[in-house]
Amino acid sequence: MGVPALQADTVFIQQLKCESVIGVFDWEKQIRQALYLDLEMSWDIQPAASSDDYRQALCYDTVSKAVVELVEGAPHELIETVAEKVAELIRSRFSVNWVQVTVHKPGAVANTTTLGVRIARGHRAG
Repeated sequence: MGVPALQADTVFIQQLKCESVIGVFDWEKQIRQALYLDLEMSWDIQPAASSDDYRQALCYDTVSKAVVELVEGAPHELIETVAEKVAELIRSRFSVNWVQVTVHKPGAVANTTTLGVRIARGHRAG
């Protein structure tokens, strides 16, 4: 018996733009600001790849639309809250075992291009 092969497939979406009411200051609660999300999701792509069957794949479009709907659907004070809610959504709705979510809030602090938080939730295969 040999050693099992390492498998750590990742489906990713980068710089998903969401226009959201985000922030702790009163002026921020009156406007919509852009957040950009990077998502990495552990997903076994082998069944989809071997069958060339879309139904076996993690649909990037469906995930993207669900995340945008969540982030844009309600105001949040903290990008940390956004990251946690997005991670929970992806893990529960799409049966993803491991997800990494990065939330960028460009221009939030002077002299920066962007700032943000990155979280990983669940257990990665491999």
